[in-house]
Amino acid sequence: MTEFSPIVTTLEKESIHLGLDVRREVRRLAELLTETAPGLLDDPRWLAEARDLSCALPTTLRTALRNFSADSGQGGVLRIHGLPVGPLPPTPTQRESVARTATVPASALVLCTMVLGEVVGFEGEKHGALVQNVVPVPGEERKQSNAGSVDLEMHTENAFHPHRPDFVALSCLRQDPDGEAGLRVASLRRAIGLLSAEQRGILAEPRFRTDPPPSFNGSGSAVAHGAISGAPEDPDAQVDFHATTPLDAGADRAMSALREALEAVVDTVYFAPGDLAIVDNRVALHGRTPFSPRYDGHDRWLHRVFVHVDSRRSRADREGGGHVVS
Repeated sequence: MTEFSPIVTTLEKESIHLGLDVRREVRRLAELLTETAPGLLDDPRWLAEARDLSCALPTTLRTALRNFSADSGQGGVLRIHGLPVGPLPPTPTQRESVARTATVPASALVLCTMVLGEVVGFEGEKHGALVQNVVPVPGEERKQSNAGSVDLEMHTENAFHPHRPDFVALSCLRQDPDGEAGLRVASLRRAIGLLSAEQRGILAEPRFRTDPPPSFNGSGSAVAHGAISGAPEDPDAQVDFHATTPLDAGADRAMSALREALEAVVDTVYFAPGDLAIVDNRVALHGRTPFSPRYDGHDRWLHRVFVHVDSRRSRADREGGGHVVS
């Protein structure tokens, strides 16, 4: 039996459908991980076992994840269909919602992301939880955050932070009943050719500032930086269209051009339960379409995990060498 079939869309985005045998093996490993003492996602002993068990994932799945880590392609996103999910309790509705206890879907997500690198949390975001719930919260509908339900602007995750994630992984436990909510992804690799040499030059100069949210208490200084950096032909992105401010008129025009270029190549991913989308946070921005929450226990529910490929670079900001970045 074929374990998975890679599907390449017209946007060259890789989408992997796990075969029955692979789905069964991933569930078996996830269930085994939930039984690992002390059953807490943030515990070092549990994470060590997750790291070991991630090496036992079916070869085809492990290979796809490792290859994506090395080269995320033109689209900067990998979709995997068929991870274990249910049964589920009602969708949480509280602020700062996180997953602390090991469950099958959370364990499956950690197993997959451990192949990419090390799972990390941020002290100023949901108390450093490694697996976070992305759910709509009553009263926060219009906020530019994972708790809102309005259009979420395109952004590099934690663009203000010197140790922002290399990858952002989102797994779907429950889609919104009306199917309105979509993950929007735009790859800088596709957009960069739509910008002039002058615009790219301005974007690479330290003529932008991204302020951290109040919850981070100033973590990640708001110093001037480029909206793009690195190799001119394949740059990294560092921009949040809600939080990044151009520091002069020329930078403002270049940032507007960047926004238009990204919008021209944006793709929208609509989740089904068991779907996982991994976004390369270095080369792709992401956002969300608006949706209408009901707060009846059946609203959209995603798990979110951040990954560092090289966790050593943030060691000075991780107390005791743990997984939480200050």
